[in-house]
Amino acid sequence: MAAGHPFCRGREPFLNYWLLKTEPGSYSWEQMHKDRRTTWSGITNALALIHLRKAAKGDLGLFYHTGDERRIVGVIRIVKGPHPDPEKNDPKLAVVDVELVGAVRTPVDLAALREAPALEGWDLFKNSRLSFVPVTEKQWKAVEKLTGGVIAK
Repeated sequence: MAAGHPFCRGREPFLNYWLLKTEPGSYSWEQMHKDRRTTWSGITNALALIHLRKAAKGDLGLFYHTGDERRIVGVIRIVKGPHPDPEKNDPKLAVVDVELVGAVRTPVDLAALREAPALEGWDLFKNSRLSFVPVTEKQWKAVEKLTGGVIAK
């Protein structure tokens, strides 16, 4: 992917794409927008932790509201790769630090995502309990098309 890619904001190409789920009542997009940067914590699912440990600085993520909303609302960037959760004394747990890239032009709900042929078979649909989900480049491009891209910070 070229460095001029809209979600890249002129940076060097990144390694991976992710979808990060959060309950809006726990940590919302509005709070992310206000904070600009945060530690993404609270992941305890073994498979989600495996994915999280593969994330690296520069990777991009789709910010996804779970619960009643079930939709992609924004894009974030990983600014610090996996490290021990500073709030927990458990070596099995890990966190990443993320920063705001921007809101998507058009939030896209789960029903619309399921209807997109390019997203067929996505882990998001197969394992609803997975809170840190890998996204292929093909899936990322499909989501970018559905959302209309990112609005600047």
